[in-house]
Amino acid sequence: QTFVVQKGPIFSNLVLADEINRAPAKVQSALLEAMQEHQVTIGSETFPLPEPFLVMATQNPVEQEGTYALPEAQTDRFMLKVIVDYPNREEELLILRRMGKTGTKLEVDAVASPEDILAARALIDEIRVDEKVEGYIVDLVMATRRPEAYGLQLDGLIQFGGSPRATINLTLAARAAAFLAGRAYVLPTDVRSIALDVLRHRVMITYEAEAEELTSESIVQQILDHIPAP
Repeated sequence: QTFVVQKGPIFSNLVLADEINRAPAKVQSALLEAMQEHQVTIGSETFPLPEPFLVMATQNPVEQEGTYALPEAQTDRFMLKVIVDYPNREEELLILRRMGKTGTKLEVDAVASPEDILAARALIDEIRVDEKVEGYIVDLVMATRRPEAYGLQLDGLIQFGGSPRATINLTLAARAAAFLAGRAYVLPTDVRSIALDVLRHRVMITYEAEAEELTSESIVQQILDHIPAP
């Protein structure tokens, strides 16, 4: 199910696609317009989406029957794919205390305004990326396409490597990691800390890799372990 929250004549800043792999192909296709064009069309009317604009989607890995696999072109448009595991004991207790009631009232306080987010984006663009770190980012992505050129024994295991969006988003995510760490420059550790989240949904593995019980994550980790950081 895809929800677009509307306030008066303008749309809010968030599109939430819940269990997107259960949405029909037409719904998934409509989401691409929001992600790529920053607009939504209803009937004959087109509504621009305000900045900053965010698409957040979830996938349920359980019960794949009746689901619709996302095409590569759509998954590539998501900057990050984050794996949400089971909560730990303390988190489970917090969930219990908040949601274990028939009537739940949660108070949500804004911690930043849209203007704050846009200002932070502008600052992130100023975070310095050294040429050696740029080369490291490019090598990581190129190694997903031509692993043999980097001395990796991954022949027949990768169907598709990372696209240029992978390079762009890995750079942006590394800049954001440096910003959150209070630095004005990117370190290779920033790149490594976010690389799995940026690449796990962009590296498509073959049936041979699945037969060997490999995953895109394990292949990306092999690349991270093999390519030396500057």
